[in-house]
Amino acid sequence: MGRTEDPTATAAPDGSHPTGTGRARPGPHPQVAAADRDINGTVGALLHTLLAERLSEACATDPVSGRDIAERIARFTSLGGRRLRPALLWWALRACALPDGDRARAALRVGAAVELLQTCALVHDDVMDSSRLRRGRPALHVSLADQYGEAGSDLFAGAAAVLAGDLALAWAEDTLAETELPDPVRRRVRAVWRVMRGEMVAGQYLDLHGQVTADRSALLALRTARLKSAQYSASRPLELGAVLAGADPALTRRLAEAGAPAGLAFQLRDDLLGVFGDPSRTGKPAGDDIREGKPTLLVALAHARATARGRLADVAVLEAALGDSTLTPAGLDAVREVLESTGARAAVEERIDKMACRALARLDALPLDPVAGERLRGLLRLAAGTTPEPGRAPHHPDREAGHADTARPH
Repeated sequence: MGRTEDPTATAAPDGSHPTGTGRARPGPHPQVAAADRDINGTVGALLHTLLAERLSEACATDPVSGRDIAERIARFTSLGGRRLRPALLWWALRACALPDGDRARAALRVGAAVELLQTCALVHDDVMDSSRLRRGRPALHVSLADQYGEAGSDLFAGAAAVLAGDLALAWAEDTLAETELPDPVRRRVRAVWRVMRGEMVAGQYLDLHGQVTADRSALLALRTARLKSAQYSASRPLELGAVLAGADPALTRRLAEAGAPAGLAFQLRDDLLGVFGDPSRTGKPAGDDIREGKPTLLVALAHARATARGRLADVAVLEAALGDSTLTPAGLDAVREVLESTGARAAVEERIDKMACRALARLDALPLDPVAGERLRGLLRLAAGTTPEPGRAPHHPDREAGHADTARPH
């Protein structure tokens, strides 16, 4: 891995490093040190404060919508997932520069904004996919329907959840807009944010388009995965961190490129968990992607291989199951057998490993702070769901749905 510091230097307990002259460099700002120790907890604490303010404003505007929508958004965001995206953002910043207190506070706020954007994505995603569970609890639209009983129709609950997601997006935008940054950095942050939002919407639409057109091509599946989740889950958070650090455009671009294959591995792992995962771990029912007829690489490869080999019975199993909202457990087992016997599952797992290796190789080639760079390596392994150390069993991150969390956006 390229380095910006003497690779033989050893960090002192306070985070300072020897200068080679017998004098220690000043330690990081206390807020930087706190985030280094626990970035998830630091972002969570900031969100707690931000959400309390937003919730108070929402309830003052209208107590009914505040109770039904704003409270649910605040609670959902506070409970959170693994907060992988803010962690990637933070450690990308730290790998490029040691920020002062002002820049650290700005980075934490941008990380909080990303979490609110994730809330918007997941709430909307659950409505579009008719998902009933999220993180092991009723999805927001299901919770609303249950609250109002017979009066809480699917139309009402879905529409209300769309508004709730919109509120989360508004809070994300407000948080970003109110973050104090130097003008050149602000412009670069806004540019990345704008691209990230556009990719999320485009990817989610391709997901819907693939369902309605029954497009089984691997090309569509990969493009959907990249736009819907891969860029948003790893590449853009790394890019935001580099921009906030004031890194030059070349390093910023290369850091984002390192995140891209890890993000793709993240989504492909999410697709596997959507079919083969344990619902008690993923917090989502198994088989929902099959019932929705989603254009995943897993299904695309199985369909193409079965067709090419003349395995018409396997093709019939896939065609009958994809998009069948009433698919039974036995029907799902039949689909799993096809995904296994055609080698599609093994092929996707192999691609995940290759994408993870590619991400780490790209990261290792960059001139980053060695300690922060190693933290990024661990986060990219976590995103891809690959083994953190040679010889250990793969870690399968809990499935967050299409955005995956921890991914789908979205």
